[in-house]
Amino acid sequence: MSHTNPGPGGYGPPPQPGQPPAGGYAYPQSAPGYGHPGQGPSYPAAPPVGYPQVPGYGMPMQPSNGLGTSGLVLGIIGVVCSLTFFLWFFGVVLGILAIIFGAVGRGRANRGEATNKGAATAGLVLGITATVILPLLGFLAFASLMSVA
Repeated sequence: MSHTNPGPGGYGPPPQPGQPPAGGYAYPQSAPGYGHPGQGPSYPAAPPVGYPQVPGYGMPMQPSNGLGTSGLVLGIIGVVCSLTFFLWFFGVVLGILAIIFGAVGRGRANRGEATNKGAATAGLVLGITATVILPLLGFLAFASLMSVA
């Protein structure tokens, strides 16, 4: 079985007139998209005339949860400081800051700019507790001790 004119790649029978050459392991030369990545099909840079271009989507805004979280942290620290006798003044100051940060963080959560509405609300409640309730209870306890003695 010796052919004087083998097909592409040296394998198989010679190509017949009118038929594409059937080679061994090679891809046909007319099929685009095979081979080197630089030889892939090219796409037009702009859509054809008559089709509107769709605007691209940008990066979505990241939620800004910092104020609600800081209100919660300041509220927790403010309550702990208000419970101690020597640090009640720091507890009141931190409670006021927790009220401010919690209220602003809750407003951002209501507008959809933040996702931690619960943390902002907890910071607001703890700030009110550290600023108003605990010092009031401490003052009442101190006044009742002074009246007994």
